[in-house]
Amino acid sequence: MKTWIEILIRSAGLFFLTLLFIRIMGKRQLARMTSFNFVSYTVISIIIALISTNIIKNLAFGFIALGIWVLFSIGLDYLCLSSKLIHDWVYGKETILIKDGKVMEENLSQVRFTGEELLRELRSKNVFNLMDVEFALMESTGEINLLLKSDKKPITSHDLGKQVSPQTESQTVILDGNIIDEALTNRGLNRGWLNIQLESLGVSLDNVFIGQVDSSGDLYVDLFQDSIQIPRPQVKELIYANLEKTQADLLSFALETENPKAKDMYSNDAQKLQSIVKKLEPYLLH
Repeated sequence: MKTWIEILIRSAGLFFLTLLFIRIMGKRQLARMTSFNFVSYTVISIIIALISTNIIKNLAFGFIALGIWVLFSIGLDYLCLSSKLIHDWVYGKETILIKDGKVMEENLSQVRFTGEELLRELRSKNVFNLMDVEFALMESTGEINLLLKSDKKPITSHDLGKQVSPQTESQTVILDGNIIDEALTNRGLNRGWLNIQLESLGVSLDNVFIGQVDSSGDLYVDLFQDSIQIPRPQVKELIYANLEKTQADLLSFALETENPKAKDMYSNDAQKLQSIVKKLEPYLLH
């Protein structure tokens, strides 16, 4: 058999074998890979390349070496799942770099990190002032995670005592001018609703690059023609404004009327409407 045919057959077979190995060994992001995983994947890749290019001429020897690296890597992963001691021995432990707002210089030297490198990692987390950090550690993958001081954390709706509506994943209902019916069905919508929304925005389907429906049922579209300005949906804001106006009118009627029964009726209705507006506020304004 000619050499190029042998290399072609080997490469094609190893391509699908490598795909199978990757699926078996699990999903790992390169940035979150430990040093051991990186070395294992590199050695496996080199062995596959050597077999594929016929540098390792004896297929049996090549597959024995490949099998050992793959099986040992998978076996160690399962052992690490069952034992924290083995996990820490193979992958290493996290290292505390900042504790109680103070840099741990000894731990910094242990992971061979300079002060400038630490500051650069903090800046990559959008932290530009060391005094804002309460706690920081380096994971076994080399990634830096940190906790800001309580007075430096972003304010959330929980801190303000505000209730907000639950958010779910937006559904892409239009892609490259094509309607995705499955996404519409997941939101309980149909093409008729979508056409009405597009008509109200004054755009045609073939000019829509991406269209998404959020958890509130609002349609957002990005057009091929970026020069066209799309009005932002104001339906929820208008509903909220009309409810507040109605409540204000009821209070005004209560103040203007001289009939005691009508005054009580308007006041009670205004209070009921105020309670409803308060409950709907997270869904209409947030």
